[in-house]
Amino acid sequence: MQDQQTITLIADPRVIAIPVVDNGDPFIDLRNQTLIVYGPSPEIPDNQDYTKMRKTVYEKLVQAQTLLPNGIRFCLYEAYRSLDLQTLLFNTRHQMIRNHYPAWSEERVFTETTRLVSPVINFDGSQNIPPHATGGAIDVYLIDEKGQPLDMGIHPGDWLGNESGSLCQTNSALISQDARNNRAIMNQVLETVGFVNYPTEYWHWSYGDRYWAYQLGQTHAIYGTSQT
Repeated sequence: MQDQQTITLIADPRVIAIPVVDNGDPFIDLRNQTLIVYGPSPEIPDNQDYTKMRKTVYEKLVQAQTLLPNGIRFCLYEAYRSLDLQTLLFNTRHQMIRNHYPAWSEERVFTETTRLVSPVINFDGSQNIPPHATGGAIDVYLIDEKGQPLDMGIHPGDWLGNESGSLCQTNSALISQDARNNRAIMNQVLETVGFVNYPTEYWHWSYGDRYWAYQLGQTHAIYGTSQT
């Protein structure tokens, strides 16, 4: 895991420079399976897309779940996200940061926003490929055998309310020891099967997108923006 000083942000020029060669991996929908649990529609009512992901991502998530201790499972918060929803979330967070730090430059506000939301349009005006729009990103947390969330420090659904992002950061020092332990368990199994974490969001893991390619030194990403 990267510490706060060395975190490479999701819209870093080195990340967005990674070429994309989509391998055509199809989408699957968690509604058509029973191995991975998913929660209610996130962010907006009646979201029909959030349970969709690339087939290989699903297979790796199932593999990772088999490595969890007995009585613990994953719960998906969100996988695929449309560009329209991504834009809405980015703009909401961007406005929050701008209001809280009115003296900051527009570039600093933009960069700070990317700590928790990938842009659809980069600061230079070029088109970005947000990880969730590729079907390669998943937001997950742990639940017990009764379906109750384990202590993860903060639920993924509460990220907008954590203005500083301090509780969201994977290596946060402000969470309980139980939460640290639970994050460590999740980190280990997801890394084992090939996912990479965005260190400002303990719940965000991806495979095949540009951030994954950058972190693992791949020549290109294998998932681009796709419609489900």
